[in-house]
Amino acid sequence: MSDNIKIHNKSSRPDNIVIRDNHKIEKCIEIQNKLPSFMKDYFIYLKGSVSVSSRLAYLEDILFFCQYLVETHEHTNVNDTSEITLSDFSSIKARDINLFLGEYCSRYYKKIGNNTMIFENNNRALARKKSSLSTLFKFLYRNEQLHENITDGFNPIKLPKPQPDAIKRLDIDEVAIMLDAVESGNGLTEREKIYWKKTKLRDKAILALFVTYGLRLNELRELNISSFNFSRGEFTIFRKRGKEVLMPINKTCEYVVKDYIENERPNSEEIPEEHRDALFLSLQKKRITERAITSLVKKYSSISMCTSRDKGYSPHKLRATAATSLIQNGFTIYDVQNLLDHDNVTTTQLYAAHKKNVKRDIVKNFEWLAEKNTDDDSIE
Repeated sequence: MSDNIKIHNKSSRPDNIVIRDNHKIEKCIEIQNKLPSFMKDYFIYLKGSVSVSSRLAYLEDILFFCQYLVETHEHTNVNDTSEITLSDFSSIKARDINLFLGEYCSRYYKKIGNNTMIFENNNRALARKKSSLSTLFKFLYRNEQLHENITDGFNPIKLPKPQPDAIKRLDIDEVAIMLDAVESGNGLTEREKIYWKKTKLRDKAILALFVTYGLRLNELRELNISSFNFSRGEFTIFRKRGKEVLMPINKTCEYVVKDYIENERPNSEEIPEEHRDALFLSLQKKRITERAITSLVKKYSSISMCTSRDKGYSPHKLRATAATSLIQNGFTIYDVQNLLDHDNVTTTQLYAAHKKNVKRDIVKNFEWLAEKNTDDDSIE
C-alpha cells in the first residue's frame, strides 16, 4: 500500500487505529492472492467471523502449509501455491496433517540467501497451526467442497498448564523502586541519563499506565491525545477484536500524563501531521514503537530487580504486576478480569494464586468465638 494513501474515516475510531487495521487487511489480501482460488469462500468467511489480527494469522499459517505442499510435492505437482487445486486438497488425509505438524513443523530448514536457517516450533505454535488448518478443512467440508471432515483425526497437541509460580511480575516494593528510578535517574548509566533527561516524563507516564491498568503493549502504544477526556476523568482504549473501552483515570495517571503533555511533549506544530495526535512520541517526534517501549520497560524494571538490562521484564510482565497488585489489595478476580480484558476468569485466577497468606488471613479474620484470656480467670 502506498504511504500517500489517505484514510476517509467517518467512524468513532481514531485514524491511527483505522490505518493499523488497514495495513493488516492489505497483508491479508496479499496472502490471499498467493493462495488457491477455491479458498475464496473461506476468505469471505474469515473476513466476517474473526478479528483482522486472527484473520492474518490464519492466512499466514495456511500459506505456510501450501508452500510445504509445493516444496515437498506432497499431494500436488504444481510449482506455485496459487495453482493448488481442490482435487489436490481432497487427497489430503488426517495422517498427512499430523505428519506436517508433528514431523515437519517441529523442526525445518529454510534457505535464506547464502545461509540455511533452522526453525523450530514449540507446542503452542504447533497448536495455532493446527487450529488454522482445522478451521480451513472444517469450512471446506461444511461448504460441500470436501466430501470428508478429516479434522477429527488430527492428533491432540498438549499445552503445558500455566503454573502460578511461573508467572513473572514485580513485587509492590519493586514497582516503587522502578518509578523512583524514572523519577530520579537512580541506577541509570551516564549514557542512559542523556536520553533520560529528554524522556523521563514520557517514560514515567508509560510505566504508571502499565502498572495501574495492565494495558497490553499495543493498547498503550496506540493511545492518542484525543483518547483522554480529563474533564470527565476517563480515557478510551482500543482493545483486541475491535473493542472500544472507556476507562476511568485516577489522579496519579492524570497527573503524569498531563505533566508529560504540558512539560515534555513537543508542541503540535513541531510534530508531523500523521503523528500529531499520538500521545507517546519518540525523540524523532513520531509515534513511539513497540520496540522502544519494550526497551524502556526492560531498562527500568531491571533497575528495580538489581539485574542486567537483558534480564529486565517485558510490558506483559507489568500486566501481570498490575493483576497481582490489584488482587493483593483486595479486588476480586472478577474486577481484575474486567479491568484487564481477560476472556476467561481462569486466566485471572492464576494471578490470584500470588496473594500471599490468603488462607491465614481469611481464617484469622473469621473467628466464631472471642479469644479467652486464661490469666484473668479466677480459680474456684
